Amino acid sequence: MFQEQVLLRIPGPTPLPPQVERAMNRPITGHRSGEFSRLFAETAERLKLVFQTQQDVLILAGSGTAGLEAAVCNVVSPGDKVLVLCGGNFGERFVKICKAYGANVLEVEASWGDPIDPELVAATLAEHPDVKAVFATHCETSTGVLHPIREIARRVQATAALLIVDAVSSLGAVDLPMDDWGLDIVVTGSQKALMLPPGLTFLALSERAWDVVANNRTPRFYFDLRAYKKQLQARTTPYTPAVSLLYGLDEVLKLIEAEGLPRIFDRHLLLQKMTRRAVQALELPLFTTDEAASPTVTSVGVCDFDVEKLRQALRTAFNLSVAGGQQHLKGQIFRIGHMGYCSPADVLQTIALLEVGLFQAGAPVALGRGVRAAQEVYLTHKEAVTHG
Repeated sequence: MFQEQVLLRIPGPTPLPPQVERAMNRPITGHRSGEFSRLFAETAERLKLVFQTQQDVLILAGSGTAGLEAAVCNVVSPGDKVLVLCGGNFGERFVKICKAYGANVLEVEASWGDPIDPELVAATLAEHPDVKAVFATHCETSTGVLHPIREIARRVQATAALLIVDAVSSLGAVDLPMDDWGLDIVVTGSQKALMLPPGLTFLALSERAWDVVANNRTPRFYFDLRAYKKQLQARTTPYTPAVSLLYGLDEVLKLIEAEGLPRIFDRHLLLQKMTRRAVQALELPLFTTDEAASPTVTSVGVCDFDVEKLRQALRTAFNLSVAGGQQHLKGQIFRIGHMGYCSPADVLQTIALLEVGLFQAGAPVALGRGVRAAQEVYLTHKEAVTHG
């Protein structure tokens, strides 16, 4: 009916707040001008709140994967032994990047849908005390699992290894206090909880990490984080920045500052609970346990109906996009994103449309049951907040 009425409920990119869209339509200014330098320096400083760090936050033009590669090539020299924690597609991506830079890669694996076992991390590090860095994924977007980074960090801190965290689909939605938990490098991207289009990646490094970067032998140019840190002190970037996205970032930070991190984290937990209870009420399997589930994406487990037919029905009837499975889970699961610019009203709408799509895909579904379950979670939550 309305071709531009797009309902995006995938784990990224996520919908954009209208004020962010308007900000990005501002006329472009010179990226070496005083006006831009002020904006750049201010937004970089304000990003420390999101990372919960006192360290500098670096801003690079590039995707989240660019940030992951930057973390690898600034820390890893050829032949270095590293440990990658792998429980899904994006853990496997860290493996591929590390191998591309000549690292000697060890892996701690978890079945897709299960969290990484911190004790297995500790045992592996005890067996290999020469591991230089541990690479972990906070939210594994391909499975909807939130890995226990705080517990993993405690095990890594007992060693000389750095802990490098992919927080692309969690930072800004899930509590991840970089300094308090002792994380050495945290990487995120613009197109998830930070409510921007793809195109920016952000990194913050501990003092320990900067020492390693300074002595790393791997050649790098565009991704040389030393250049970004040096130019940040001059209130600029070493290479052309994504000017329009930084206009949008300024507005995003205003929204985050106004809502406050505790309320943001609470909102995402509410969205998670509403979605999961709705899925259960519709008698669909969840791919992860409640304890391991991410607040930003819900994975619906292996179904006895045609998942791709469901996704097609939702796109055709409502222009609603939910994500499918990746790799061996393609066609077996689907994933609902609920992060960033997403409210309880959005979840209720998504569940109502999902019920219709399930019916059209031939799944046995009792219309209204999922919506009611989500409504009950919402009302219980609001009552608890009111009387808490």
